Amino acid sequence: MEPLTLTSLPLFPLGSVLYPGGLLPLRIFEVRYLDMVRKCHKHGAPFGVVALNRGSEVQRPAGEGPAGDAFANESFDAVGTLALITEFSAPQPGLMVIRCTGMQRFTVRRSEKLRHGLWVADVVRLAPDQEIPVPADLRHVSDALGKLIRTLQEKGIAPDDLPMQPPYQLDDCGWVANRWCELLSLPLEVKQRMMVLDNPLVRLELVGDMLERSGITG
Repeated sequence: MEPLTLTSLPLFPLGSVLYPGGLLPLRIFEVRYLDMVRKCHKHGAPFGVVALNRGSEVQRPAGEGPAGDAFANESFDAVGTLALITEFSAPQPGLMVIRCTGMQRFTVRRSEKLRHGLWVADVVRLAPDQEIPVPADLRHVSDALGKLIRTLQEKGIAPDDLPMQPPYQLDDCGWVANRWCELLSLPLEVKQRMMVLDNPLVRLELVGDMLERSGITG
């Protein structure tokens, strides 16, 4: 079966990594994104989140001297995650506040920066994580996440305000690993490498090692 492709997918390069099943709140004020977000929300279409490896989330002038691009160059990783807008508001002109859910991962095959600064790309969607039950020797990693969720709930934090959204798939390797990767303070390149890993069991094993080194589990 041919992989499913998307053409001219609008991209949102960020200094963070979006994981499938993750939450992404954004405040949109740049002209290059306002129209894109409005159209995506209207049509229920996703946009792509990719991690910046050069440049800034906010466009900055390229500096003095002749240049073919009025803004500083940006570059980003080739593997990203589709983001679907689940909440949308426009509290004032020139400002949108949205909340997104991470969907399927993708690989950029070709990208182009439009004149007003928006990136679009032809991408190929990657297969979702295989559902693998958490093995007994990694159960402590899942149990620690479950304990954290219960602690936050007992403090009266509403489900919508939690850093992860239900259903809580605490027996699924990929879901547990992804939520820990979001919570842990990891360098951007590490978060990207973890997201790109195709094997969710290996991802969870690596998370378990990180938690043990940090003293969160033992």
